[in-house]
Amino acid sequence: MTVEVFSYKARGTDGQTSTGVLKAESESDAVKELHQGGLTVISLDKEAGGKAAAPSARSVPFSGLFSRSREVPAHKARVKDAEMVVFTRQLATMVGSGIPLVDGLEILGEQIENPGFRSVIEAVCAEVRGGKDLSSALSMFPRIFPDIYVNMICAGEASGQLDTVLDRLAEYQEASSALKSDIKSAMTYPIVSLLMVLGITFFLLVFVIPKFEDMFSTLNVELPGITTALLSASLFLRENVLYWMGGVVALGAAAAYWLRSDSGITARDWLLINIPVFGPLFRKVTLSRFSRTLSTLVQSGVPILGALEIVSQTCGNRIFARAVEEASESVKEGETLGEPLARSGVFPPMVTRMVAIGERTGALEGLLEKIADFYDRQVKTSVEGLTSMIEPFMIGIMGFLVGGMVMAIFLPIFKMVGSMGG
Repeated sequence: MTVEVFSYKARGTDGQTSTGVLKAESESDAVKELHQGGLTVISLDKEAGGKAAAPSARSVPFSGLFSRSREVPAHKARVKDAEMVVFTRQLATMVGSGIPLVDGLEILGEQIENPGFRSVIEAVCAEVRGGKDLSSALSMFPRIFPDIYVNMICAGEASGQLDTVLDRLAEYQEASSALKSDIKSAMTYPIVSLLMVLGITFFLLVFVIPKFEDMFSTLNVELPGITTALLSASLFLRENVLYWMGGVVALGAAAAYWLRSDSGITARDWLLINIPVFGPLFRKVTLSRFSRTLSTLVQSGVPILGALEIVSQTCGNRIFARAVEEASESVKEGETLGEPLARSGVFPPMVTRMVAIGERTGALEGLLEKIADFYDRQVKTSVEGLTSMIEPFMIGIMGFLVGGMVMAIFLPIFKMVGSMGG
């Protein structure tokens, strides 16, 4: 068999990029040899006669491969969670199989249907081909690749375990996506039910009740208080449309403005974890997100202080974020993580005790993962319980409103019939 000469660019377990040449019978043998040497292959080109051969399809600059991806600028790309999970999982498989990183990005770019996402991968691959680390290239697109993603990739590059870290990242994304789905299913039903109740009530007040108003005016009886109140509400809605609609819009705008302020965000997040019925659910969601994110980061080799900083930004609740930030300051001063978390009063004893045990035994990431799994199961159970409880509750509200209107309409009639019989 003919022995070929290949020039390569690869990254070692120390995170340093190296270049060189090697002899192998085929490209796959060259990749295998580099992979066995603990190197992550960035690019690999065949040489001819001691000089670099004409560029093959894979060695053409990436920006010339996917011209149609320019349809959507990279900075405007919108990527779904499912697309990110598939991309991360496939990239992990390719890197683990020894496929050069640039080649893997090119192959994945060809398969991506989302033109905006394809444009992002095009730009990332061009930066990697130019000598940048993958983490540095990804950091150029913070809307697509958040801090946790970039920092985990950076840790994987530094440790030479990029494929393993990518696998962990994909698992983290899948778990986070499942958690989001549970929250959506928990909130969609009550919101839709409430909107339906309000819509039906509005329809009855504006279009149905007025039809009885003329009839009541001909009755020679004193209208009950509930009927008078119902007619007044109907009249107000009909004759003051601009006023109450303007009030609703102004109130909504003021609430939206306030909720974007620090005090509004803090108040909202405090309410979310303390409100009856839904508060325990949101608290469990935040605890699951905290535990899984910290576990994934620590397991991937991100330093604990850097991991805590990322967790405080991604846990999704300002109250918990402040507790994590205070814990990070205490860790800087030499304390263990479990102590400041326990002092915060935000984290339940089970979490703080397991964190303390994990620190003492060196199994922190494993125990954090168990905590996350526990709260994920708790969230699923809570969602099922809320769904079964909300349905009769909303039916009760509907019955109360509609029944009250029916009673307000028929009471004068019954009173008139009673007076006629007397």
